[in-house]
Amino acid sequence: MNLRRLWAIARKEALHIRRDPRSLGLAIGIPMLMITLFGYALTLDVDRVPLVVWDQSQTPASRDYLAQFTHSRYFHLQGMVDRYAALERAIDNRTAWVALIIPTDFASKLAAADSPGVQAIVDGSDSNTASIILGYIQGITLGFNQRLALEQLRRATGTKLQPLLDLRARVWFNPDLESRNYIIPGIIAVVMGLIAALLTSLTVAREWERGTMEQLISTPVKPAELILGKLLPYFVIGMVDVLIALVMALFLFHVPLRGSVPLLLLVSACFIIGTLAQGILISTLARQQLLASQLAMVSTFLPAFLLSGFTFAIANMPVPVQVVTYIVPARYFVALVKGIFLRGVGLEAMWPDALFLLCFAVIVAGLAIKRFKKRLA
Repeated sequence: MNLRRLWAIARKEALHIRRDPRSLGLAIGIPMLMITLFGYALTLDVDRVPLVVWDQSQTPASRDYLAQFTHSRYFHLQGMVDRYAALERAIDNRTAWVALIIPTDFASKLAAADSPGVQAIVDGSDSNTASIILGYIQGITLGFNQRLALEQLRRATGTKLQPLLDLRARVWFNPDLESRNYIIPGIIAVVMGLIAALLTSLTVAREWERGTMEQLISTPVKPAELILGKLLPYFVIGMVDVLIALVMALFLFHVPLRGSVPLLLLVSACFIIGTLAQGILISTLARQQLLASQLAMVSTFLPAFLLSGFTFAIANMPVPVQVVTYIVPARYFVALVKGIFLRGVGLEAMWPDALFLLCFAVIVAGLAIKRFKKRLA
């Protein structure tokens, strides 16, 4: 390999990028825009759930039970209703996601230890959210029941009783359970993969469309020099995008970074090289820029978004789909970024993921070079 020829190709590609400021602006601006949109718009937190109540009892006991909901950050009381039709209308027009119906005999049955029935109606159009809301309702009701039971025992025995089990839960790595801390590192991986593949998938295809590939073929430039020379300027852009994403995560979204920044940049470099090489491989297969960009989107963004564990837990997927996720590089990069950001672990715990990214970069770059050799032949 001749470094002088490689540098000449890299300089040629860099000049093309500089003469097309709109493409450069998109390469920098699109990651910033996507991270901002996903960071603010995409959330897995379920709190301040709109709630309406039909309190048929209107007693201190029913108000005490209702206070467990209104004093919780998970529910937001939208109002009280006095008939079933109003409650039904509130759920139909999405004014409320949950409705509680407290019966007229609530207080009397509580006093007689007769377990009054409280109806909770939950909008199940979003099954995941509905299951979380049901968990909130059951937890609040269980706590209310335990408090009443302990109070009744205290009155009967005259002694203050304590629960037999004192559970002291502690959440590591994300103690406030902020979904933003989980989403931002994952979306960085998804966005970087998409942008890197899109940038390079158009390079060789553009050369074929413009008729300049024949001029490159007639020169002494070798396939490896051409591929690596085209990859180098976009690698610099990709690392700039990583640095911008890192700054946004730390200072805009306040995501804690507990691990090593050099390690994060190193694994990001491996991922970007592999994805850039994947884009070049796509561009050697498709001579049209439109087809190349579509293939890049299908082969990077969709697998990264759906099969990397960023949006959906891999353990909950069907077994055949779980097997497919092992060939998705974003799966390993998402695990690495989250491990470095949130858990602060190093290569001693995540070396298999890092090794896969390194092998992926080497193999895909080799395939791109080999495929281009066939084109020359």
